[in-house]
Amino acid sequence: MLASACSGAVLLGEAGLLVNCDATIHWGYVATLTHNYPGVRVRVDRSLVLSGEAQRIVMAGGGSSWQDLALYLIARFVGLKEAMEVAKVYMLQWHDMGQQPFASLVSLRQTADVVINKCQHWLAMNYKTHTPVAAMVALSGLPERSFIRRFTKAAGMTPLNYVHALRLEEAKQMLETTDLPIEAVANEVGYEDASFFGRLFRRETSLTPGHYRLRFGSLRRTLEHKHGDMRRS
Repeated sequence: MLASACSGAVLLGEAGLLVNCDATIHWGYVATLTHNYPGVRVRVDRSLVLSGEAQRIVMAGGGSSWQDLALYLIARFVGLKEAMEVAKVYMLQWHDMGQQPFASLVSLRQTADVVINKCQHWLAMNYKTHTPVAAMVALSGLPERSFIRRFTKAAGMTPLNYVHALRLEEAKQMLETTDLPIEAVANEVGYEDASFFGRLFRRETSLTPGHYRLRFGSLRRTLEHKHGDMRRS
């Protein structure tokens, strides 16, 4: 039996053990796994993946999901009761929502293509624009089809998906740091339809905007409070 955590799944891929298999890895290394080992089906939405014959390969995603891996192995080889006891003693929490809420702008890479890079910089300041893709096409001076093809090749995603990713990252920041209503956040990042924003946000993060605010807004406030206490002491 083989187990990996975080970027350790790359070693399994290099050994040829993940061909036509489901896998998971830290969200920051998804591109590394998919681009270098064709046939691997990366499940970034899951913090723990069982794969291979008789499920003898077990992979944990992000760094702290090794805790899920440890609890699973205890349950599999010792017993569920013992795994639960370990979880209680060490106050471990199962990462049942996967890694998607933690994924960020790492995927929005800047490119060496001067024209596309210029459009990316423009979009960073104008993502609220009603028709940002059309505006970037005009800014590039390229025919629309050529622009879309060139942008996708350079940025690794279509212009529209890039716009959505950038807007959602801005929305995350607003949900963490402000008390604006969800509808106002949607409008601030460029979505007139709050219900569409909510569906898109949940699809990309596995959380509703409200649940995201509850989880990460409170975390940010706690950390800021602790940081303030440390500076005063």
